[in-house]
Amino acid sequence: MAQKSIAREAEDIYLATSMIRLGARLQVLQAETSLSYDRLARLYREIKGCSPPKGMLPFSVDWFMTWLPNIHATMFYSIYRYLEAHLSLPKPLLLVEAYQLYMEHSLVGRIGGTPGEPVLSFTRAWVLIRFFDSKMLQLSRCVRCGGGFVAHAHDPERNFVCAICKPPARAVRQRERAGATGLAAAAQPAQRSEQ
Repeated sequence: MAQKSIAREAEDIYLATSMIRLGARLQVLQAETSLSYDRLARLYREIKGCSPPKGMLPFSVDWFMTWLPNIHATMFYSIYRYLEAHLSLPKPLLLVEAYQLYMEHSLVGRIGGTPGEPVLSFTRAWVLIRFFDSKMLQLSRCVRCGGGFVAHAHDPERNFVCAICKPPARAVRQRERAGATGLAAAAQPAQRSEQ
C-alpha cells in the first residue's frame, strides 16, 4: 500500500479550506482534492460551523443565459481566462484566484447598497468552467460592443447581441427605479440643509 504524501495532503487541505471559505459545496471539494468525504465534511464543519448542504449541484447551461447571470458569468470567465494566460497555476488554484478577483471587482449583491449573496456562487463558477471544458458553452462576440459573452456552444454568432447591449425590459425598469431612488436620497440632505 502506497503511503500518502504529507505535502500533497497539506496542499489539499489548503485548497479545500480556500474553496469552503468561498462557498464551495462538498461535491466540488471531492472532485478537486484527494481528501475523503469524512475529512472534507469535518473540515467544512470546522470552518463554517455547520454541516455541509446536501443536494445535487446545479446543472443547467440555461441558467447562464439569463440576463444578470450571463453578465456575471462572462465577467468571471474573462478573469479566469486572463489569469490562465498569465499565471502557471493548477486549475483548482486558478479557479480560487479568479473567483476572489470576481468577488472583489463585481457589484456583488450591492444593489441598493446592501451586501448580499453573489450572483455567481463559487459552485456555479466551478460548473461554468466544466461546461467550457466540455464544449457546452462558448464565448460569442457581440455585434454592437464587440465583447465576448457566454453563450450556448454552436449557436450562430452572426447577429449575437449581448445582455448589456440588449437588456430585458424588466432590467431597464429596475435600473430606472434604482436611479430614481438614488436621486431622491441624494436630494434629501440638500433639502435638510436648506431648512
